[in-house]
Amino acid sequence: MSIKKFAAVLLAALMVAALAACGGSPAPSSPAPEPAPAEPSAPAEPASGSDTPSLSGEPVKIGVIQLMEHDALDAAYQGFVDGLAEAGYKDGEQIKIDFQNAQGEQANCQTIADKFVSDKCDLVLAIATPAAQAMANATKDIPILVTAVTDPADAKLVASNEAPGGNVTGTSDMNPVEEQMKLLKQLIPGAKTVGMLYNSSEANSKLQVDMAKKVAATLDLTCVDYTVSSANEIQQVVESAIGKVDAFYCPTDNVIANGMVTVTGVTEPAKIPTICGEEGMVNNGGTATFGLSYYNLGKLTATQAVDILAGKSKPAEMPILYLSDCVLAINEESCQKMGLEIPQELKDQLAK
Repeated sequence: MSIKKFAAVLLAALMVAALAACGGSPAPSSPAPEPAPAEPSAPAEPASGSDTPSLSGEPVKIGVIQLMEHDALDAAYQGFVDGLAEAGYKDGEQIKIDFQNAQGEQANCQTIADKFVSDKCDLVLAIATPAAQAMANATKDIPILVTAVTDPADAKLVASNEAPGGNVTGTSDMNPVEEQMKLLKQLIPGAKTVGMLYNSSEANSKLQVDMAKKVAATLDLTCVDYTVSSANEIQQVVESAIGKVDAFYCPTDNVIANGMVTVTGVTEPAKIPTICGEEGMVNNGGTATFGLSYYNLGKLTATQAVDILAGKSKPAEMPILYLSDCVLAINEESCQKMGLEIPQELKDQLAK
């Protein structure tokens, strides 16, 4: 066979093999249509009644450590829960709150703080200074909000109240101490000696008392300390002041606030008025206060929690917040029992 014939036969064999490999399927007469572009997905809806994005997956774990039960601390907690709910973070839905009360025991505070670290809480609210200190000592990673703490910087919880710089921030219950001392002088114009009743181990109480003493000096008032280390000492200490003081000043002290019924059980029969650090103490027998609302303080703290949960800010960057609005509260029934006349100008303030 010549070379040309051999090449032609080889070429024909190759073409047959190629057709067999294609299975004999004809080529499509026209190109297949391209798939239609997918519709863009709708943006996620914010949580009900809030601009805060909904939380997906498991509820965020929030631990709450409260030093003890009394009106002010209870109100702060309730304000916090309500503030979160109003922002769309409801307990049992977007968040899960684990509330723990230390019953006034520092050892319990530490146990609870360790539990929250072990449970890997996403955020912790600490109510009152000893609870906040225990929590801050337990972790430098979990975001911590504090409330019912007079001066977080003084309590060594933050680098400064303006720039916390760590994992702790929150709200202060700094009282209008100057206005409270002026209220004492206005309500009891003949007062000369004031008993400063507080727990000597509470740093924030000592801070407020020192501030009150400075104001008292400008009002021609002499101050005498009457301190307790536990609730068991309240009655004896207060009784020791009978006949020596014209009035008592009680700052936002947790032991005294929890024992106001004991305090006024002695002071009211002796006709000694008590000017208090907050309204809950007045509700439990105290004479009067010009102070802040702990419920509103809790709600203010909730605004910080919302920003942290939404990833808008970190504790290190969030300054300590303060309430600007304060309220006058006078226990008129107690005043009547003690024969204490309420000045008309204070009655006018109560009527507003």
